Amino acid sequence: MKTQVAIVGGGPAGLMLSHLLDRHGIQSVIVERRRREYVEKRVRAGVLEQGTVDLLIETGVGDRLRREGLIHHGIELRFDGRGYRIPLTELTGGRAITIYGQQEVVKDLVEARLLAGQAIHFEVDDVSLHDLDTPLPVIGCTLAGSSVRIEADFVAGCDGWHGISRGAIPATERRIFERIYPFGWVGILVEAPPSSEELIYARHSRGFALHSMRSREITRLYLQSDGHDLIEAWPDRRIWDELHARLAVAGWSLTEGPILEKGITGMRHVVVEPMRWGRLFLAGDAAHIVPPTGAKGLNLAIHDVRVLADAIAAWYRDGSSAGLDNYSATCLRRVWRAQEFSAQMTALLHRLPDDHDGLDERLQLARLRQLTESRAAATALAESYVGVFPAESLDGNH
Repeated sequence: MKTQVAIVGGGPAGLMLSHLLDRHGIQSVIVERRRREYVEKRVRAGVLEQGTVDLLIETGVGDRLRREGLIHHGIELRFDGRGYRIPLTELTGGRAITIYGQQEVVKDLVEARLLAGQAIHFEVDDVSLHDLDTPLPVIGCTLAGSSVRIEADFVAGCDGWHGISRGAIPATERRIFERIYPFGWVGILVEAPPSSEELIYARHSRGFALHSMRSREITRLYLQSDGHDLIEAWPDRRIWDELHARLAVAGWSLTEGPILEKGITGMRHVVVEPMRWGRLFLAGDAAHIVPPTGAKGLNLAIHDVRVLADAIAAWYRDGSSAGLDNYSATCLRRVWRAQEFSAQMTALLHRLPDDHDGLDERLQLARLRQLTESRAAATALAESYVGVFPAESLDGNH
């Protein structure tokens, strides 16, 4: 089998890359080890930056997003028993965020890929990468019980942190930066209408809490937990009691409902440098993980593949390798900016385990008060939250 770009991973990064390449007239093949049903139903991120929304709409896969997505023009910070609104749209020249689950983005992209006649192979076994440092890299795999070699000009590793692509870069050629937090998030999906029209980030002496949503009928809620906790330590009643305590403000109440799903999410930073080796290009979670506090994971993946698709298109169109040569540096500037913002939000809102004398708590409250009293401070937070970062160009220059 031959193609121009072979893509490992059928999540949002791989699907969006295939979609963008198709718009440039470039052929691709996607191999995904999971079933289609699993990929389309796994619940992940749900906060889309303005730039992500714009790209999905502009490239023809945003019709359902426009109908069903929940546009938010602000977020609320809660601390000291009070709520303070950060008016995102007002502070960022009209930008907003949209709540639309990652699984919905995946469904839209799968449908678009299949309608366009592009190859997506699900339930692929024994995937291996070969000859990545040559002009003709190869993916080996088993399709429907038969061994197959897929020859391509380029390979895109979009297979997440547990995939094989990152490990295909020789250890001597890559560096991994990682920090694991000593706490995590207990997350629940609830069959109940949201108790607020906008997201609520709460800093409380008992720990962080987040009120989010997936639709007008489904609420998403998170609680800070110990990093060693198992979900069995969090029966439903304990979760609700903690949510009520941490989110409490006068005149507001949290609506309970049946818990459809619950689990614990770890908190960590991971970045791989570089994001390219030979003809292999990493994108999305295969190259970087951010704490969910900053809502950047899916948005970074979409940014990666936008840059990569444009760079590959330039290579085919006029033979220019500038975009490919600068792919890693271009993406990493945004990746590190998003990592810094996510670290800032995480440190601001969570109960820090080594704060024995209360110093960190007082520093957090001082910063939170500054965000509510200083328009400049609030603007900086708002710009980072909606994805207003310095412009990147394919030649690596600002």
